[in-house]
Amino acid sequence: MSSAFVFPGQGSQAVGMGKSLADSFAVARAVFEEVDEALGEKLSTIMWDGPIETLTLTANTQPALMAASVAALRVLESEAGLDLARDAAFVAGHSLGEYSALAAAGSISLADTARLLRLRGTAMQAATPVGTGAMAAILGLDFEQVVAVAAEAAQGEVCDIANDNAPGQVVVSGDAAAVERACEIAKREGAMRAILLTVSAPFHCRLIASAADAMREALAGVEVRAPKVPLVANVTAAPVTDPDEIRALLVKQVTSTVRWRESVSFMAGQGVTRLVEVGTGKVLSGLTKRIARQVAAANVATPEDVAAFAAPAEA
Repeated sequence: MSSAFVFPGQGSQAVGMGKSLADSFAVARAVFEEVDEALGEKLSTIMWDGPIETLTLTANTQPALMAASVAALRVLESEAGLDLARDAAFVAGHSLGEYSALAAAGSISLADTARLLRLRGTAMQAATPVGTGAMAAILGLDFEQVVAVAAEAAQGEVCDIANDNAPGQVVVSGDAAAVERACEIAKREGAMRAILLTVSAPFHCRLIASAADAMREALAGVEVRAPKVPLVANVTAAPVTDPDEIRALLVKQVTSTVRWRESVSFMAGQGVTRLVEVGTGKVLSGLTKRIARQVAAANVATPEDVAAFAAPAEA
């Protein structure tokens, strides 16, 4: 079985995430302690005790999801004998999850990843005045149809494709009025639903270009190594290992479409038969079933999940 390990993005957060791993495994506790130290605050307390409103602040959500994912990965390594270099064909992550994937694969240190994601979340939030941007999920139209909807809705404003998540699930992002127009046009064109999302900023669109500038400056001062296994990048839906290219793609990713449907299809086409979602939630596992039905999906977030992952190897 050829496996890829994938890492979730914003929206998967939940109060209590990672706590059962920290309670059960020293290697998981060490991850949360290192992230707390890197940020100079107890992010782990917010993760485990909430409130959810504080956890959902973008500047907290992004490093928190990464910490939970890397903790789960470290437990898989220590308890289930996982060796990414040996056992993974690819790693990939959805938006901020791309940073989790790079940390897991040894490309960026855990402390640097935590600080980068804190900056990324803060810069994304600050890029537009609150309420001026919006995002919406368009369900039931294919990617090309939503591209046409966004183009019609723009009317001189920004309405970009933020996420190509799965067949029939595409997210648009931009000026609030343009996104609202896109919802109405999509319904007219036969969309099953067009849902405005509860987000603090219009992610993955041109309106947050200042956040890309902030990440370019920050990444220039961070060591980026070749990952143990190729990263399938959000921007290109293709594998990358060169550190300079990784830096450039992480900058471009801020304002570019997350090409998740194509990324999963690429991995499936390369012979991947199992995608393991590492960290909180089952969002990517659900998308996998819609994109490539022949690919098995599993997720690892708890001690029980780790035991289930290890069981086939022990059988």
